[in-house]
Amino acid sequence: MEGRNPSCLLRILRNRFITREASPSRPRNLQVVTSRGRSDITETAVKELKENIRGELLTSDSPGYDKGRVIWNAMIDKRPAIIVRCAGAADVIHAVDFARKHDLLVSVRGGGHNIAGNAVCDGGLVIDLSPMKSVRVNLKDKRAFVEPGATLADFDHDTQVFGLATPLGINSTTGVAGLTLGGGFGWLSRKYGMSVDNLVSADVVTADGKLVRASASENPDLFWGIRGGGGNFGIITSFEFQLHSVGPAVFSGLIVFPFDQAKTVLKKYREFVENIPDDLSVWVVLRKAPSLPFLPAEVHGKEIVVFAIFYAGDPAKGEKLIAPIRNFAKILGEHVGSQPYVMWQRAFDPLLTPGFRNYWKSHNFSTLTDPALDTMIEYASKLPTPHCEIFIGLIGGQASRVTADETAYSQRDAKFVLNVHGRWETPNEDQKCTSWAKAFFKASTPYSTGGVYVNFMTAEETDRIQAAYKPAVWKRLVEVKNKWDPKNLFHMNQNIKPSV
Repeated sequence: MEGRNPSCLLRILRNRFITREASPSRPRNLQVVTSRGRSDITETAVKELKENIRGELLTSDSPGYDKGRVIWNAMIDKRPAIIVRCAGAADVIHAVDFARKHDLLVSVRGGGHNIAGNAVCDGGLVIDLSPMKSVRVNLKDKRAFVEPGATLADFDHDTQVFGLATPLGINSTTGVAGLTLGGGFGWLSRKYGMSVDNLVSADVVTADGKLVRASASENPDLFWGIRGGGGNFGIITSFEFQLHSVGPAVFSGLIVFPFDQAKTVLKKYREFVENIPDDLSVWVVLRKAPSLPFLPAEVHGKEIVVFAIFYAGDPAKGEKLIAPIRNFAKILGEHVGSQPYVMWQRAFDPLLTPGFRNYWKSHNFSTLTDPALDTMIEYASKLPTPHCEIFIGLIGGQASRVTADETAYSQRDAKFVLNVHGRWETPNEDQKCTSWAKAFFKASTPYSTGGVYVNFMTAEETDRIQAAYKPAVWKRLVEVKNKWDPKNLFHMNQNIKPSV
């Protein structure tokens, strides 16, 4: 600064200061949805959130935005204002705090596989947990610590190397988090119970942005609520599961019968499953035959009755147990034997690929009466597309021995869970497929328990949410909601509304 006139320098600094004050840069506002309607958030606030997280923040002009808002069910086409792709629990806390501060509409995405499409929202904030996929196994205690973005495939990859598993679904692309929070059942449920029966603890980010542990001894009311109450009470950042010795090879496969023998086959099935051991599961699918190599070519595209068989024990014993099934009727084809558990978990993936349009309706049954079977057969004879199916999942066993109020999942009398699975490719098929599913649902209602598996419910079934829970359990769920989320921040789900 030597030789520079001090008064000149002062004038230069003053001019620069005045220029900045006179022409402030105007942050670009982001339009969002709040409880009061549409509002604006400044670019500065969004930038601050982005700087606070370790993961990725997406808005509509971000390169990965369209990919980030797509989920499994192609009927869901929503445009969130902000997507926070979380890298860890700290990111979840920052996102929850931001949402609460700005009163944003919030949805939470795990695997993005839920039929209702509540993983994304229009104009709000998506807290995307899908990047959080870690699965850590404690061999000494047979425990798995699982992040909420993990799928069944992720879980199986890290547990089956040790010959361990826990009851979790039937499709490897399903998210562990959403499946578990709704109750969760799969091939192992008859032997080891529901997914929630094997949940030991969870780390939960609550509506006030705190990270708490929920277990039988810590925040037991919250622990009770997350075991079947969905995402109503907080965001799980880590699940701790009890593991069991399973595999790596299991006895499993398919036996296929002609559709004209459906009534005979299903009545014999009903009798057969009354006395089978907990190790054995046999589920039924009524659908059009895919091009499976063990089926005759002339059957492809025609209606069939499929038995999906799983036995978690010695294959030789499994063969003896299922021998009576082969006498139910003439078999069109079968593919049954010992195979890796991880391969069986992927067996139905080709029938459930993303990008299709899906609409489900569901019932619980304690028994399959003749009129119920007649209704199933009638509607299976008029499937609107080759991708639609009627699925009957057998539960019972250990899952039914837990008392109805031990967990928030309380439908312990559901021996069979029926899913009317409408699935098609183009929007112009929407009407015929949804109409078929609704008509079947209505026709089969008189034979059901009146209960429903909450994970199979569509977004439009808000008037039916209480049917997923026993009355006393529902009352208790509302009390848990009042305590942990009284302002209903987490309501993009099958919502349990607070009464406060």
